[in-house]
Amino acid sequence: MSSRTELINVRFSQPSGRLDVFIREHFPAVSRGAIQRLIEEGHIRVNGRSVKPTHHPQAGEQIEVHWPDARPADAQPEEMPLDILHEDEDLVVLNKPPGLVVHPAAGHEEHTLVNALLHHCAGQLSGIGGVARPGIVHRLDRDTSGCLVVAKNDATHIALADQFAGRTLEKIYQAIVCGEIPRDKGEIRAAIARHPTHRKRMAVMDDSGREARTSFRVRQRLRGATWVDAELHTGRTHQIRVHFEHLGYPIVGDATYGKRLNKRLSESTGYTAPRQMLHAWKLSFCHPRSGRKVSFEAPIPADFKEALTALGASH
Repeated sequence: MSSRTELINVRFSQPSGRLDVFIREHFPAVSRGAIQRLIEEGHIRVNGRSVKPTHHPQAGEQIEVHWPDARPADAQPEEMPLDILHEDEDLVVLNKPPGLVVHPAAGHEEHTLVNALLHHCAGQLSGIGGVARPGIVHRLDRDTSGCLVVAKNDATHIALADQFAGRTLEKIYQAIVCGEIPRDKGEIRAAIARHPTHRKRMAVMDDSGREARTSFRVRQRLRGATWVDAELHTGRTHQIRVHFEHLGYPIVGDATYGKRLNKRLSESTGYTAPRQMLHAWKLSFCHPRSGRKVSFEAPIPADFKEALTALGASH
């Protein structure tokens, strides 16, 4: 990503708003952490002076955003097998296997999807936010399988991020949940925020949470469980997992949300899932270059099929 500077003129004062949040609304492809780092390093200035990420934007101020040359990623390329559903000059659509971590982090510095992409795409990946990293536009949890799109250049990354932010993509998951849902379809509208005491968990928080909406359709009722399609209309962390737990039907195998009902299911059926039974089955979006709608489906993995069989599915 080449160095460039962009200007934002603040039209309305934000007495309770923060500079980092304000800038992220203009550049949804960039993480808030990356924006905070750019502010602290002096790459983002207000009326020519350095400020803190907590600065309240005021009407009439001019924000100067300097995007530095992307610095090399810390992650090292690794040759690893990838299940590629589609690849062209702008993007790659992958079927992520369960158990694969997307981003390197403490305890997972190697053998991640990022390591594999650095090798596979060698030099062809976006550098949004000032780091030459694979253009991961959205994430899947380690134990969630399925469709994941990766941008090979900045223009594609920004265009896809805009579609995610504008909720124009279609994201349909398949899930197996504990309990037999009585209605054939439904919608869950419940705001989600970080759990107040368990910082690695999310929770439904009506007062402080961000709007979240999931719709679902029952595919089949199983022994003590239900096989559903779930469509994400918003993209909150752990959204499907939190929403179905809130409804009283946590995802089968989810060790974070719904231990009690999973234990009961294991005792009544003799089946214990090796992971959360959640699969990003279908992803549809407008291709940034052609403007045409494209759609991809990731085949259901073996352990998901085994769970369906063990719980009595007729498939």
